[in-house]
Amino acid sequence: MVAPSETQPAPPAPPGRHRRFPGWAKAAAVLAALALLFTLVTRADIVPGLDDLFGEETHDRSGPALLESIQDMSRYEGASGNFQVVVDLEKDTKYLPDSIRGTRTLYVGTGSVSSYVDLGELDERSVVVNEDRTAATLRLPHARLGKPALDADRSYAVSKQRGLLNRLGDLFSDNPNDERAVNRLAVRHIAEAAEESELAERAEKNTSAMLRGLLTSLGFEKVTIRYGGER
Repeated sequence: MVAPSETQPAPPAPPGRHRRFPGWAKAAAVLAALALLFTLVTRADIVPGLDDLFGEETHDRSGPALLESIQDMSRYEGASGNFQVVVDLEKDTKYLPDSIRGTRTLYVGTGSVSSYVDLGELDERSVVVNEDRTAATLRLPHARLGKPALDADRSYAVSKQRGLLNRLGDLFSDNPNDERAVNRLAVRHIAEAAEESELAERAEKNTSAMLRGLLTSLGFEKVTIRYGGER
């Protein structure tokens, strides 16, 4: 018989009872499971048949396009140029390294610019015909450049570098990785390149050739075409 003051040994653990895992081990297991699930969803192609379960589907539920306005054109487009520019846009923050806050985007912009002569500006003083209707003189305005049209299918971002704070901000943004800034820069550089090119001169040359061919077919033997203030 054991005395009441003596301490009795703890009873053995019942069979089948497992040892508890610490909290950090459970958290690590949950994170590992989520990482595995994320990998399977985003890379469904690594497991045969899984793409049918987690594959991405695209549905176009856009409404019909509405015609807002119609504009009559009196322009003759005499030439068009294709341009490509590499935009290197970097945004820094004072006193913070780029790895914390800052972005740098390398973007290839491809677009076209047309050059035209506005024939709608002609009046009775712009066309002079002799009495025999064998000679005609036309005074036309100089060719102008249209607005650059960026080709979305041929323009793309080569690389994007973002700081930690920028990445966190993209998580709560409705439009992450906004490319409007590089698009605007690409359009501006393409417009500047078009201004420095011979696009307008080529448009005037082609317009003159078109009008000479047209008036010659109508019976005119001599056709003189001048642009701007030429006499």
